[in-house]
Amino acid sequence: MKIKYFALFLLLVPGFVGIAHAHTVDAVGNYRVEIGWMNEPVVSGETNAIEFFASPLIPCPDIPEPIKCAESQPFQNGVSGLKNTVKMKLIYKADSITLPLVPDHNTPGKYYAFVNPTVSGFYQANVLGTIEETPISLSMHPPKVAERSYIEFPEPADLTVTQIIDGHTALISDINDLKESVKNLENSKSQMDVGYIGIGVGVIGIAIAVVALAKSKK
Repeated sequence: MKIKYFALFLLLVPGFVGIAHAHTVDAVGNYRVEIGWMNEPVVSGETNAIEFFASPLIPCPDIPEPIKCAESQPFQNGVSGLKNTVKMKLIYKADSITLPLVPDHNTPGKYYAFVNPTVSGFYQANVLGTIEETPISLSMHPPKVAERSYIEFPEPADLTVTQIIDGHTALISDINDLKESVKNLENSKSQMDVGYIGIGVGVIGIAIAVVALAKSKK
């Protein structure tokens, strides 16, 4: 039985690895380039970074397509010194920002473009500049940014500042309505008895107080 579970585990592991390291690979000239989020899964509202890898492209005699050739080989022998020659322009719909590359001090050829994606969705990363003497102008697409609420647990139980403000705004609106009602009664030319008016105003005031108390307990 244990052998069966172990065999199943071996079948599932590659799938999990693929999800955890969802990077995009491409080729430009004689170089292999790769991008992906530093922390995955990436969620909105959390500081992250796009990892950028640059390394020599090993020739693939049996694979004529440069992209397929780049995808068939791992990152190795990274190219250093690209901090001042390569930039990353991150685009989301009509908005864009140009990010500098920060080199990884432990891995030559690996760089970071730090950013805080504030909304979920698909982003486009344009890699611009030169790798040594090779110009690069490449559009790449890192994995989708997920909505932060999908992973938040548990949901906050306390009142938020927004809820408190909304409650106070509603209460002020009710009070203003009461003032308007009283004003209308005072200006009325009817022969209504003043005592009944007072009772009516009192009932309205009690009703508003009950509503306010109920809102404060939610």
